[in-house]
Amino acid sequence: MALEIEHKFLLKNDNWRQHISHSVRYRQGYLCGNDKTSIRVRTSDTDAWLNIKSATIGNHRQEFEYSIPLADAEKMLETLCHRPLIEKTRYFVNHDQHVWEIDEFTGDNAGLIVAEVELQSLEEKFSLPDWIGEEVTHDLRYYNNNLCKNPYKNWK
Repeated sequence: MALEIEHKFLLKNDNWRQHISHSVRYRQGYLCGNDKTSIRVRTSDTDAWLNIKSATIGNHRQEFEYSIPLADAEKMLETLCHRPLIEKTRYFVNHDQHVWEIDEFTGDNAGLIVAEVELQSLEEKFSLPDWIGEEVTHDLRYYNNNLCKNPYKNWK
């Protein structure tokens, strides 16, 4: 079993942009979700994955991820996934001993930018860069599967 341990934050400013090491564009959609799990298809320009996560709220949950053929994933995104699809660019920024992943959303979630740091254990310490704002790890609105149901454009 894989365990995902991460913290999610809003950003105070754009200072993180000067530290980007690389980026990847993702499209993802949800095949189903309930009170126990969500099942997602994600593509980049060259790869695709099927991801199953427990619906646990907080900084850790079960996660299983499997590579799948890109053509299959694209077909699933077009024909089987709930709308709207999640479209974002993920930027990777090194800070101290961790790699921060900053997701800048487009489409129905345009304007939303969220930073995440993934940890190896629940006890692992990490420092916050000066561009990190409020922690939203426990706020369900910021979970990608909820952004599909209630996009950022509707939050006003």
